[in-house]
Amino acid sequence: MDDLALLAQSDLFSAFTTEELRRVLASAVPMSCSRNDVIFSEGDDGDRLYVVRTGRVAIAKRSPDGRESVLALMEPGDLFGEMALFDGEPRSADGRALETSELLSVPFGPIKTVLEERPHLLWDVVALISRRLRVENAALADSVFLDVTGRTAKRLLELAGENDEFLLPITQEELAGLVGASRERVNKAISAFVRLGWIDQVDRRYRITDRTQLTRRAR
Repeated sequence: MDDLALLAQSDLFSAFTTEELRRVLASAVPMSCSRNDVIFSEGDDGDRLYVVRTGRVAIAKRSPDGRESVLALMEPGDLFGEMALFDGEPRSADGRALETSELLSVPFGPIKTVLEERPHLLWDVVALISRRLRVENAALADSVFLDVTGRTAKRLLELAGENDEFLLPITQEELAGLVGASRERVNKAISAFVRLGWIDQVDRRYRITDRTQLTRRAR
């Protein structure tokens, strides 16, 4: 997929004309990352957003004692780092490459110019923010209403998508951060799913053998 199509498929740029997208891309810069490269840190000033070409990126926060909570996984086609474009505040979380990744770094300036020229496009921004808020609300509800085992089941189903067999795209430590629990408790939940016959697991390879029961446990 070329960069023009990559931008056009994102929520933020979906209503931009081809010419407007070209104006935005004129200042964009390709960026290569290795695993664990830090793209930005919480508290940094933000003057650009990023679109994932290939690979995966974690958006995460760290506690004072160094524990990491993964807020979101960004995969090819996903856009992140856009919040500072609208509020001018520092970065609210860390962005870190989970594997070798290719990104497109897009400065805010040309985007602001287009939005100022066609302010009705800000309705798309409102829709984007609303969708992000719904996701955050769902994650907050999970933390309140689901125990660690339920959250682990839900995250495994999300990572699997429609596939019953999948390779876990993150480490056990990163999965624990995504669940919001210790690695030991998440591993205990996975062991229980294996024992119950709901999944098979060999290292990072998983196979869902009883999606119905796993789905019930995730509710």
